[in-house]
Amino acid sequence: MKLDMMMEAIEGLARERGVEVETILDAFANALVAAYKRSPGAAEEARVTIDPESGEVKVYAQELDEDGNVIREWEDTPEGEAFGRIAAQSFKQVMQYKLREAKREQVYEMYEGREGDLVTGIVQQVDLPRSVILDLGDAEAYLPAGERIPFERLERGNRIKALILEVRNEPKGAQIIVSRSHPDLVRRLLELEVPELTDGTVEIVSIAREPGHRTKIAVVSHDPNVDPKGACVGARGARVRQVVNELRGEKVDVVQWREDPAQFIAEALGPAKVKEVRVDEETKTAEVIVADHQLSLAIGKEGQNARLAARLTGYKIDIRSDNEGAEEEAGEETEAAVPVTTEEFAENEVAEQAADEAAVITGDDEDQAEEASDDESE
Repeated sequence: MKLDMMMEAIEGLARERGVEVETILDAFANALVAAYKRSPGAAEEARVTIDPESGEVKVYAQELDEDGNVIREWEDTPEGEAFGRIAAQSFKQVMQYKLREAKREQVYEMYEGREGDLVTGIVQQVDLPRSVILDLGDAEAYLPAGERIPFERLERGNRIKALILEVRNEPKGAQIIVSRSHPDLVRRLLELEVPELTDGTVEIVSIAREPGHRTKIAVVSHDPNVDPKGACVGARGARVRQVVNELRGEKVDVVQWREDPAQFIAEALGPAKVKEVRVDEETKTAEVIVADHQLSLAIGKEGQNARLAARLTGYKIDIRSDNEGAEEEAGEETEAAVPVTTEEFAENEVAEQAADEAAVITGDDEDQAEEASDDESE
């Protein structure tokens, strides 16, 4: 029995689906075994061989012992159109299953061990406000609701980049879990734009991110002639702008890492200008002093700038204005020198107010006296 035309179809299908011809032939052989067992007078056990060159098919009936070992085997290839039709129907059913199975295995092998890699996909399905299915070309990726950028609007057909978090070999096929909210997504995006990061000249030390709002990246240069911030930002911000565009406008601050914790914290609180940083390395806390007009900038909207700086540096940061710090120090000195009760404080406040008023009046009288003496001299 020869299947010349079917062999051509098998080879074409293998090229189209990216599956090995041997895989399809194995599936076809299983289909023919099933077809043979349904033919009249067939043996209970059989095996099928297919010559990949000529397409010739042979069926070998088998007799097994109680342990399942083959004790006798003979060729029993059915002839006629009936077997051909049954074989074709069985082939289609088994082939669909085997192709899906082979494709799933192939996809899993292709993406296994690629956690942390960047992939580009086209939004295929959006299940608002939950998950998104991405078409990666040779596979599908699953973007869970928790891994999406908050408030990001994704529509069918959008081309986006995502970070591979996990590759699972599920019974239904390989499941590729991706993320757009993970901090390492910003790292991979920046590596695409900055050659100094890929060749090791510049290194990303730490990342702090609030997806959809702001990201801070600490970088250091291993070459004294290379400015790490300048390398990452690019001419007129061209390099970092590509990352911002991919993240739909999320702000990205590039900070220079410093070995001295106080300097690093001051850098991390940028764009605010810091006057002084007092660091306690044992408790991992830092007290930061800024000018009054820099306080809101250092803290940021809803504390975001200070919060990201704390994550970036690993220190708990307490930010105060210089006036606030001076007032607290003065208050502490007064309390230490003269303990004052509530009643005494009230009496002192009245006395001080009266003294101030007297001083104003005295000052006016002195001015009038000076004017009178001037008149007499004239």
